Amino acid sequence: MKRRDFIYTMAMAGAASAVPFNGLKAGISENSPQEEKGNQRLSLTRLHEWEALGYGMFIHFGMSTFDEKEHSLGDKPSTLYAPTALDVDQWIKTARDAGMKYVILTTKHSSGHCLWHSKYTDYHVGTSGDKTDVLAAFVKACDKYNIIPGFYYCSWDDHQPMGSQTPSRVPWNEMSSTEAYRQFQWNQVEEILTQYGKIGEVWIDIPGMLPRDYRQKLYNQIAVWQPDALIVMNHGYGDGQKFDIDYAWPSDVVTIERWLPNSETKYVKWREIEGKKYYLPGEVCDPIGHEWFFLKGDEPRSDEELLGMYLVARTRGANFLLNVPPDKTGQIPQMYVDALMRLKRNIGLVTEKFKV
Repeated sequence: MKRRDFIYTMAMAGAASAVPFNGLKAGISENSPQEEKGNQRLSLTRLHEWEALGYGMFIHFGMSTFDEKEHSLGDKPSTLYAPTALDVDQWIKTARDAGMKYVILTTKHSSGHCLWHSKYTDYHVGTSGDKTDVLAAFVKACDKYNIIPGFYYCSWDDHQPMGSQTPSRVPWNEMSSTEAYRQFQWNQVEEILTQYGKIGEVWIDIPGMLPRDYRQKLYNQIAVWQPDALIVMNHGYGDGQKFDIDYAWPSDVVTIERWLPNSETKYVKWREIEGKKYYLPGEVCDPIGHEWFFLKGDEPRSDEELLGMYLVARTRGANFLLNVPPDKTGQIPQMYVDALMRLKRNIGLVTEKFKV
């Protein structure tokens, strides 16, 4: 059985069992009493509000869109970034029309090229082929369409590593960052979290490059800059059953990248970490096609597989963050828009059929 058929079959079985996936009954886990508060920073009320959003869009866009390498070496000139018809409003309208409630944007990926005018580097949109501050346009569009904005920032930087050992240069288990780079990252994260208003979710990718004490300090400071935001240290691959503390703690969310929650336990929200109990929601993230950044020929997955991915994530207790990349024009291709609208219709049909 193909992956897409297996996912679809399992999803329909989950829907038929009438496990709620619209709001998840406020997210209370069956294996913990409702009165338990936990040691997490955010209140259960705030976390349940985020879980009730349920469905969001991930947007990978930047230098990698133009040099066609997911993990760009950061060696291309800033002017290579040159969308011919940039339309951030179209991104967010598409998310709204698809039934999504929040959107996470890659502000800087491994290329090091920034989608805002950073004062800590000249490798940004202000020196590129299109000088639009994409973060400003993004937040403005989110406000227009009543979508919650989120920012992603990658710790892996191939353009200005400042002595760091990035995964493009060494094996993953040998990657590391220098004090100089960590200060640079701190400064840039401060820029994006203090200049654009309220942000609902903050992603720090490749957190394993960062020492535990720095991750804790950065987490604490992000909570000062954006006190209501969910802070994500991306855990990466896996079904969410285990959490690698050395790689991704602290975090408000357990990410499940290119995977789905464990089929036997579903997603376990209450975790014991270093002797304390925490309520940690889960978030599945996967591309609508097979690549994070747009590549010509990367067709959307079948309607059955996309519906299955959504239903499996939701019926097993996690949010679903579907990556939908704009192309070199700076717009989401029509083939992805059409796939999203069909997915919305199919979700509605399943909801009606199984009364969930």
